[in-house]
Amino acid sequence: MTAIPDNDNKLDGPMIFIIIGKAYEQNGDKEGVDIHVMLRAPDDDSAVREALNALAEEGFLEADLDQIGTLEGEPDEEPHASAYQGALNGEVAIIKFG
Repeated sequence: MTAIPDNDNKLDGPMIFIIIGKAYEQNGDKEGVDIHVMLRAPDDDSAVREALNALAEEGFLEADLDQIGTLEGEPDEEPHASAYQGALNGEVAIIKFG
């Protein structure tokens, strides 16, 4: 499946999104956990929807998504390099910090 951008930018490969935010496992949890979600999607709305579904499947009740963007190349360092490969294969990769 090839992603088609919804603007005039041309892509050489699929659109891999990274979404940065904080997720909460319990109601009223004030601390939460910092997260990066990496996935392949045709547009940013689909990426957000898929990220929220994946977070819910992992047991997170709430999420504050702060930033979204597309990656222009493969990251060099872990855990993002493995997450990028998973995203290329259609997986939704959730990286938890802390």
